[in-house]
Amino acid sequence: MFEIPATPAMQRWSVSVEGDHALFSCAPWLEGSAAGVLPRIWPGRGMGVSDVDGQGLLAAVAETMKTPRYWIASRQQAGAWQDQPWGVARQDPDDGFVYLTGPCGEPDGSAGYRPTRQLPIALWTLRGLRIRLAVFLRATTVTPPSTRHPASRLAPGAGSR
Repeated sequence: MFEIPATPAMQRWSVSVEGDHALFSCAPWLEGSAAGVLPRIWPGRGMGVSDVDGQGLLAAVAETMKTPRYWIASRQQAGAWQDQPWGVARQDPDDGFVYLTGPCGEPDGSAGYRPTRQLPIALWTLRGLRIRLAVFLRATTVTPPSTRHPASRLAPGAGSR
């Protein structure tokens, strides 16, 4: 098993890779009930993460995609590079989760989402997951205004001496 080095952007997430699957693990919050903020899985059907955990998961997926094992798995599935196994992310405002349908875990006949600490995902599907999650987060995140002074962008010769 190969452990992906953690980065600050990954927040509560850690990742281990074994074979052609990545196991995304989410540490519970230290205070309060952990069950309310753990990711959710419907084996073989999809997953859900809390609104506050989306950016961390996206960073964990990005770090995993930098590894040679991701590229090997992607190469082995070269005929499926155009396939998008992940559905469009949707937010449930009632429970504060973002849900994505897709190949998370192995189907086991169970119905419905349940809390879990780990999300097993095939490496070759990470590109699609990253795209869907990034698009959703980009659409729902307010971009801070530029910190540069507006005149410095408009004035001819501004900033040059």
